[in-house]
Amino acid sequence: MAEPTAPRPEFTPAEGTPQVDLTFATSVAESDTGTSIVVDPAGEPQITLGARKVAERRDIVYATPRDADGNPIPLRLDLLVPDTDAPAPLVIYVPGGGFVISRKELAADTKTYVAEAGFAVASIEYRTIAQGTTFREAVADVQSALRHLRTHAEEYGIDVRRVALWGESAGGYLAALTGVLGGRSLSEPGTTDPEAAVQAVVDTFGASDLTRIAADFDPATRASYEGADNIAAMFVNGRSSGASLADAPDAAAEANPLNHLDSTPVLPGFLLLHGTADPVVSPSQTLLLHEALRTRGADTTRVVLVGAGHGDLAVLDDEEVGRPWSTRRTMDLIVDFLRRTLRG
Repeated sequence: MAEPTAPRPEFTPAEGTPQVDLTFATSVAESDTGTSIVVDPAGEPQITLGARKVAERRDIVYATPRDADGNPIPLRLDLLVPDTDAPAPLVIYVPGGGFVISRKELAADTKTYVAEAGFAVASIEYRTIAQGTTFREAVADVQSALRHLRTHAEEYGIDVRRVALWGESAGGYLAALTGVLGGRSLSEPGTTDPEAAVQAVVDTFGASDLTRIAADFDPATRASYEGADNIAAMFVNGRSSGASLADAPDAAAEANPLNHLDSTPVLPGFLLLHGTADPVVSPSQTLLLHEALRTRGADTTRVVLVGAGHGDLAVLDDEEVGRPWSTRRTMDLIVDFLRRTLRG
């Protein structure tokens, strides 16, 4: 049983963000790696930047949806476009933040590394628990970003025939769910938009079945997810619903990417990555999705990083914990996957 790579910390959201119970496990059980690639990042060199010129555009408003009270929320994205001879394939980065925040400024170095490899990288905001919304609205925001970028492809210098989603933590969950939907809307049932479909998904330590998000953790952490006052229940049912995941099984099932794998005739390629010492999202979460994709004959690869925790725990400003995720070896696995799946 692995020990998390950082002590159990306190989570304090930004001012104005509602207080929620973001729990960190004190122990993490091993999950099966029989169908995964196991990588030991210890001692691996970190990425370096400067290989290619990259242009940046900031704070592009891509949509203005409303919060749970009906107030408009301008959602913005930042865009990195590499200096290339032809339009660059597009990677949309969906940041993590415990379903409470969505800071598009996260992961600056790793996004730049991907951009310097020849990909346009758009980093987006989306609605969260803080706006009183649920997973349905967050998915709709990712789909809106896809449509906006496709509409403005010529202006931005991107190739919309080759599009991937790349998310970390909560963003990995949203990338996976959006990817398997193939353009189908959850907020407007019965509606499908091909402009919201993608060819590839990179899911880095994201959840899949939120009812089992703490399955690998110590009893106290598992118990903390059984009620209504945790991030998973709030993101599925709404911040003020007072309902646990067990109270709303239909909503929990709808929020599970595994239940949407038949939504599209051709599933996108998947690269899933997880650390063995992740104290926030059980490592078996990416395994569940990986095995379900394999059963359907999808293009899926799962990479397990020995001793790695939950990214850089950006909400805690714990940069050291993030080092396994910014090694050249780890990032080149992502870049190589994007090259293969978006080669055109």
